[in-house]
Amino acid sequence: MKTFPLKQRAFTLIELMIIIVIVLVLVFVLIPNLATAKQRARNTQCLDNLKQVGLGFRLWPGDGDRYQMKVPVTQGGVMESIERGNVASVFLVMSNKLSTPKLLWCPAYRSSWVVATFTSGLGNSNVNYFVGIDASETEPQMFLVGDDNFLIEGQAVKAGVVALATNTPVAWSTTRHNKQGNIGLADGSVQSVSSAGLQAGLVATGTNIVRLAFP
Repeated sequence: MKTFPLKQRAFTLIELMIIIVIVLVLVFVLIPNLATAKQRARNTQCLDNLKQVGLGFRLWPGDGDRYQMKVPVTQGGVMESIERGNVASVFLVMSNKLSTPKLLWCPAYRSSWVVATFTSGLGNSNVNYFVGIDASETEPQMFLVGDDNFLIEGQAVKAGVVALATNTPVAWSTTRHNKQGNIGLADGSVQSVSSAGLQAGLVATGTNIVRLAFP
């Protein structure tokens, strides 16, 4: 009786099982790494967005060192609008300094309400970065723009204007950037910081009250 083919077939099945196990192990190892790589790519893109937006602020033809948030509407600014929480107005007046409305949308945000152009109805729902109302080039560490996934005293921030004392407990929610967030400062620099770094940054602004407008 010939048994060799049976032995050969059994050996082949064992090899196949080993290959399947190896593939499964590789999948379990690679998938988390791919997810991490995607998170890093989104974070890098978000920082680049804020860098370009910060440059747009500095190129805006305002009066001296004032950004448009401190310039009246009658003089081409948005002071009255931003005081009412109209964050989109800040970017509309400097739209000629920004290449695309996509710069106003964090790539780590799961939903997308990006408009094609600045003239196609840009509103607060198309923005998910906050704006520092009192930011000034003379106060380089003040918050100028940043991710809006804020927690204030443990609660998710609502749309509108908030005034924060430097000791107000703030943190990032966990919805973006792996429990971190990105901020652009008044000096044009951008930072990726943890919740502890956000709290420290609030203290470092150099002012008693920090007013932020959230879309």
